Amino acid sequence: MEIISCKSCGRLFNYVQGDRVCPACIKKMDEKFAEVKKYVRDNPKVDINVLSSEMDVSIRQIKRWIREERLCFTDESPIGLNCENCGTIIKTGRFCRACKDQMTTRLQGAAGVKQPAAQPKKSASENKMRFLT
Repeated sequence: MEIISCKSCGRLFNYVQGDRVCPACIKKMDEKFAEVKKYVRDNPKVDINVLSSEMDVSIRQIKRWIREERLCFTDESPIGLNCENCGTIIKTGRFCRACKDQMTTRLQGAAGVKQPAAQPKKSASENKMRFLT
């Protein structure tokens, strides 16, 4: 454990891990996040610049919450980030669904995990209950 100054307020605190921000500033940021989340829920079509100015939060912090998947926006929202792999516009996280699936497949292949074979779909008549007479 080391003693460092907080990036946000400058106070000294015992640093263990994570961001170099003191517990008091982390608590303030969590409270601000709750306010931002409520604002986004009430105003789903808000622009990132308006959100930043209305809630007094930096655009950088908003993007960070999106990348951490703490904030998620609807398809109608103008807010979106680029997938870090292919550049497709996404509403939350770091990667789009296609890139996540591709990475999962590659990692499973590298780990030697085999994909389960696709089960043939049963027809509607095969799902009915049968009685013996």
